[in-house]
Amino acid sequence: MISGVSASAPIVLVGAGNMGGAMLAGWLKSGVAGSSVVVVDPGPSEKMMDAIRDAGATHVTAVPADLKAGVLFIAVKPQVMETVLPAVKSAVGAATVVVSVAAGKTLKFLETHLGEAAMVRAMPNTPAMVGRGVTGAFANAKVTEQQRDQVQALLRVSGPVEWVPTEADIDSVTALSGSGPAYVFYLVECMAEAGRKLGLQADLAMRLARETVAGAGELLHQSPDDASRLRQNVTSPGGTTAAALSVLMAEDAMQPLFDKALEAARKRAEELAG
Repeated sequence: MISGVSASAPIVLVGAGNMGGAMLAGWLKSGVAGSSVVVVDPGPSEKMMDAIRDAGATHVTAVPADLKAGVLFIAVKPQVMETVLPAVKSAVGAATVVVSVAAGKTLKFLETHLGEAAMVRAMPNTPAMVGRGVTGAFANAKVTEQQRDQVQALLRVSGPVEWVPTEADIDSVTALSGSGPAYVFYLVECMAEAGRKLGLQADLAMRLARETVAGAGELLHQSPDDASRLRQNVTSPGGTTAAALSVLMAEDAMQPLFDKALEAARKRAEELAG
């Protein structure tokens, strides 16, 4: 159960797209009453509207003037934040904690548009849609222990939550885990294409690559061993895996490429701060 939310101090979810919708589904599944949730979105999908109605939650296209949020959860894209935030400022009361999942948008940016308040910057990732995400989070000094516990519980419905010591760390979290699923999906594409070039039919190569990565991820999830130990367990000296890893682990191969990729992602997150 998630404590501290009620019809008088509701979760106000701004943005009911993929991420907002995934969070809402997790909250409802964890026992949050629909009557304690207000969804602010000008045009949610038909599927999302059905979910809102079925849960007994409230949908509005704009924040009612008399509404004060217990938790104001902002799940819109960073590019529209400057337009959205002034329209929801009235929902921020003295007891409100604001949670933003927009990449790059700093606490200073949020305070400029919402005023000083208890605020958390969070960076979940898209596996949250299947309850297997991971979220990095940073709280400002105004967040009480009770509010932090509440936010932890709200974010935890989609997977583990990792609190970082500085706000700047959120940009690094964005580069690593926030954008990370796309790197894994591209790995599947690369493996499948390499298999095709070895002579496998394209659809077979894709199925093999997809299931291999999904299965390896599940093994990593369930095993107490770290990634390096699991890699070593698969690698027989002088075998086929060792031959492939000699290429992937070469000095100029995969690690420096990931270093460069994540640095580019972090830089872009910093640029989005405006």
